[in-house]
Amino acid sequence: MVWTIISLILLGLLKVLVTCLPTGPVEWLIKKFEIHSKLSDDHITITFEGKPVKGKDKTTLIHDFNEAIFLKKHYIYPGTEELFLKPEHSEPPVVIDTKKGKKDIRLFLYRYKDRIDVVKQDKKKVVAYSLLSDRLQLAQEKKGLSV
Repeated sequence: MVWTIISLILLGLLKVLVTCLPTGPVEWLIKKFEIHSKLSDDHITITFEGKPVKGKDKTTLIHDFNEAIFLKKHYIYPGTEELFLKPEHSEPPVVIDTKKGKKDIRLFLYRYKDRIDVVKQDKKKVVAYSLLSDRLQLAQEKKGLSV
């Protein structure tokens, strides 16, 4: 009888703890599994057609990327990674090299009329998703990406 009461109290405390997590652990969990993570200006290299992008153009590109709206994730089946990394009907991508913790991450941004496709590549895996950003699309179109 005593063990039943103690186990019910422990299960109740566990339920309250899991359903009412503090903000810090919740934010950490969200960042850990986030697909479209925000970029900061630190330790980022942006290139377009092999030329580095610097200064105000770099800051604007990072801001527009962070403000873009996530549309959907594309599922990549094993063995089809190259189809996403080098699409047939696409302009040259904007390449963003960054770090997330200890991981080196490379982002490829491909522009289309109705969306921006992002291919996120690290050592072990490739993730692809689409973004909606009028400013990113117009910046690449008007300037030929002098960004």
